[in-house]
Amino acid sequence: MTIRRIVYSNEPILHEPSRRVRRIDARLEKLIDDMIETMREANGIGLAAVQVGVQERLIVVEMPLLPEDEQDMEEVPETELYVLINPEIVEASDELGWGVEGCLSIPGWAGEVERHEAITVEGLDREGREVRICAEGLLARVFQHEVDHCQGVLFIDRIEDPDRIWSVEEGQEEAAEAAQERPSD
Repeated sequence: MTIRRIVYSNEPILHEPSRRVRRIDARLEKLIDDMIETMREANGIGLAAVQVGVQERLIVVEMPLLPEDEQDMEEVPETELYVLINPEIVEASDELGWGVEGCLSIPGWAGEVERHEAITVEGLDREGREVRICAEGLLARVFQHEVDHCQGVLFIDRIEDPDRIWSVEEGQEEAAEAAQERPSD
């Protein structure tokens, strides 16, 4: 596995829609493994292929199974890893909620974004089997964020009020998201 360079928001590729994946082959398998390794190395909870310079509709998401306050900090937290090829949000709740988001492609920034509280996302797993995932809360937010990347949309594109974005310590963007905290003014 190889840790790949993360593409930053000033690079045009992040602002263009990604192509559908047409074939699951050894190249795609390597890309998936590299993306997982890159996401983990960067302490991320989600990554889209376009964020490593590959303009294909592919995302990886890794979420803790238990909230941080319920995990035994002596042990590595158990996680659930999702790999979705050609992800599509097929259902979304009417309920919307604000939450803090960060992005590995926008280092040093976090912001509050309004998203659907629950969604259903469909795609293919790494073996090419159809999957359907019903997600709510933070998991729903992460899937929406990553699917947005596949469409050339960054979380900052969804923020109209400049008071809803703020600087964070570089490397802590997704930690802010996982904690769902906004710094006090």
